[in-house]
Amino acid sequence: MKKSLFAVAAVTAFAGAAQAQSSVTVYGILDVGYLQTNQRGVGTTPLTNETTSQFGNSLEQTSRLGFKGTEDLGGGASAFFTVETGLTPTSSTLGGTSLNNRQSFVGLKKNGIGQFSLGTQYTTIFDAAAITDPGQLNNMIGNVIYATTPANGNTIGTDPGTSTGATNAATGVSNGFATRAANVLKVNSDTFAGFGVNAMYTLSNANTTITNTSVGGNNNFNGWGVGANYTWNKLLVTANYQALKSVIAYGTAATVTTPAPALWGGATYQGANTQDNQGYVAGTYDFGILKAYAQWVSRKATDTVNTGYYGKRTAQQIGVRSYITPVIETWASVGNGRITTFGVGQPTANFTAYQVGANYYLSKRTNFYGIFGSNQTSSTSTTSGVSANNLGLGLRHTF
Repeated sequence: MKKSLFAVAAVTAFAGAAQAQSSVTVYGILDVGYLQTNQRGVGTTPLTNETTSQFGNSLEQTSRLGFKGTEDLGGGASAFFTVETGLTPTSSTLGGTSLNNRQSFVGLKKNGIGQFSLGTQYTTIFDAAAITDPGQLNNMIGNVIYATTPANGNTIGTDPGTSTGATNAATGVSNGFATRAANVLKVNSDTFAGFGVNAMYTLSNANTTITNTSVGGNNNFNGWGVGANYTWNKLLVTANYQALKSVIAYGTAATVTTPAPALWGGATYQGANTQDNQGYVAGTYDFGILKAYAQWVSRKATDTVNTGYYGKRTAQQIGVRSYITPVIETWASVGNGRITTFGVGQPTANFTAYQVGANYYLSKRTNFYGIFGSNQTSSTSTTSGVSANNLGLGLRHTF
């Protein structure tokens, strides 16, 4: 009899432990459609005019597959995780650029206090921009804050602002901000009296001794970010700052690529050292019939060895987003900005852009969309410039 009671107790305990395991959710987005791009280069040699038409993907949102889960630890505490990869629906394989590590992190949360997480995650500025951008960070050109490079059309299937940790800080000046980083410790508080704060720290340090030469040192990629949000009735205001640093010791060859020609000549250098500082301030107000948006972003990448070599980009944008019927949602934005550099060639340029778009919802999870974006860039030092526009028509399904 006692053995039977022990067996029942063991089975009950096992069942209780099983119920406490993570509740896992599978989610994703599939976004496919038609993309047309027109690009005109002015003052280039030779003059470049290009028109492309193609079936592409990830125009409104990057296609992805993810898994997330939570486990109740009791006492208002819980553990959570997310693993997410990008998808390329138009590709015939799952290799190459089809799969990538968009997010993968694990963390702990305490109700009434906040949470922390560790892994590959979105940056502080990206989190703020995601809730304050009228185009909801789509991948079409025409958005000066989340700046998609117009060359050869749209960066299809990727987030145009992506910077993988501080390692790509030197190559991301043409984008508005870095969207994610690896090796990140992230902290987010709960909201108190309308205020919420967050912070991040990324670290990847390799202390390397080079034995076949007299030089060497640390390869160090680190960065940090802080941000604060304030919500009052229908008003949301956010202010954020992040700084990423890339140090590659002399004796380690590093090829600095676009837009480095404006900064360091674009050649292969022994060592690359960059400080990448980024700021973002934005606000939204919900009028009921529409929501209004205002944004400002600044990014400056500086050569830490010679601070006279730098590239700086600032931009500001306003926009609106509204449901004109229960199933038709529209948005529009317009903005301008300026790029200034000091170094090889010392180029300076002004740019303007606008974007309009609409969603027609067949259901809560499926919609048709149409997006048109345009930008124009003109150099103040020469007659060169470029103009480009995108037209995207597609179908998006979330699950």
